[in-house]
Amino acid sequence: MKAPSPAPLRREPGTSLHRQLFMVLRDQIAQGVYPVGALIPAEDALGTQFNVSRITVRRAVSDLEHLGLVEKQPGRGTFVRAAPRRPRPQPTLGLLDSLGKQARETEVTVLKVETAPAPPAIAEQLQLAPGEGAVHAVRLRSVQGTPMMLTDAWVPCDVGQHITEAALQQRALFEILLGEGVQFGRVIQEMSAVAADPTTAGLLRVEVGAPLVRLVRVLHDRDKRPVQCITIHFTGERSRVLMDVPAEAINTTGAGQIVHDLD
Repeated sequence: MKAPSPAPLRREPGTSLHRQLFMVLRDQIAQGVYPVGALIPAEDALGTQFNVSRITVRRAVSDLEHLGLVEKQPGRGTFVRAAPRRPRPQPTLGLLDSLGKQARETEVTVLKVETAPAPPAIAEQLQLAPGEGAVHAVRLRSVQGTPMMLTDAWVPCDVGQHITEAALQQRALFEILLGEGVQFGRVIQEMSAVAADPTTAGLLRVEVGAPLVRLVRVLHDRDKRPVQCITIHFTGERSRVLMDVPAEAINTTGAGQIVHDLD
């Protein structure tokens, strides 16, 4: 497949040229422009094609190599090594089943477990009094050593008293709550795009300021009491959100809605 003529890279202040070039090449590999085993253009050729320096090209190709998409062979060039993207799976699991699958398929690193005053926004979500304490757990989930998502969860103390570092190494947070007798009911989710701060960027191994997806999920019990507020950060390069909206929910907020904040 012949590579299409690329759109010019944007050169506004703060716009990373090597990251733009990385995304162009990554998408071309995913689309089969450069199939498995194909030789991508040499550094000089890419530099001329996109009007960038060799240093910029090398950084972009290095990012591709880090993801396992290409392999440099001394004296020969850089070859595509990743298989074409697999067909996207159909959503078949409910929320709790998908959380269980996620826990089984990732390795967890527990970064923090503490009891602390909930920040005002969290306290409001959990219907706690100002300054009231809650259990705070921060975890990093990875696949084969590659960080996939950072989770920051808050749980009211009376339902989170058995949340410990040891427990979280063995079971997912929702499983601990189920063991406490919590029966989950309503779930509210909000997704937005944010820039990676230095701490999050370091944990997820992305650049400071890189675009991330932030998902805030508030789980309630059957009595409509909020029992968990969790914020999840992940990069769209490694993860995505999959939804299946049944026909009976198409005219409800269960189908999701876009809210514009202009104030």
